[in-house]
Amino acid sequence: MEEETLSSKTAFTGEILNVRVDEIRLPGGRKSTREIIEHSDAVAVVPIDREGNILLVRQYRRGAGKDLLEIPAGCVEPGENPIETVKRELQEEIGYLPNKITGMGGFYASPGYNTEYLHLYLATELVPAKLHAEDTDSIEVVPVPIKSITDYIKSGKICDAKSVAGILYYMFMR
Repeated sequence: MEEETLSSKTAFTGEILNVRVDEIRLPGGRKSTREIIEHSDAVAVVPIDREGNILLVRQYRRGAGKDLLEIPAGCVEPGENPIETVKRELQEEIGYLPNKITGMGGFYASPGYNTEYLHLYLATELVPAKLHAEDTDSIEVVPVPIKSITDYIKSGKICDAKSVAGILYYMFMR
């Protein structure tokens, strides 16, 4: 049951996102408003090293107000395809380049108010290949044995949606 858009205006334009306000008509005829965050697609990657660890990154997240332990992820830049983004993000965040990249599907981050779609990948056969980026100086790489990963999720050590979804998808599909 699709909603009819009556009007749409950009309320905010930022560097990584825009906020759009849509006036809509619901299928029953009632009018309502939707506030939508327009955000580019992104990738989320489950990287597995030669020892069978999932390589996570620990970094401070302003929205959460604390350090989080996450799978590597990042925005697909204009003109870049998701596979190129996987390679760039892994080089920047964990200092490796994958020789094998396997698509594992994807999902919307929060479709009620956000356009961001996350492409999910598995990265294996990693080789060292550091690519320095300005905002990755404070990232710490944390190898976690696969046998311990569900305990990290159950205990809340891993608590962001993309990481939980990506890791669980990998665990169920392997």
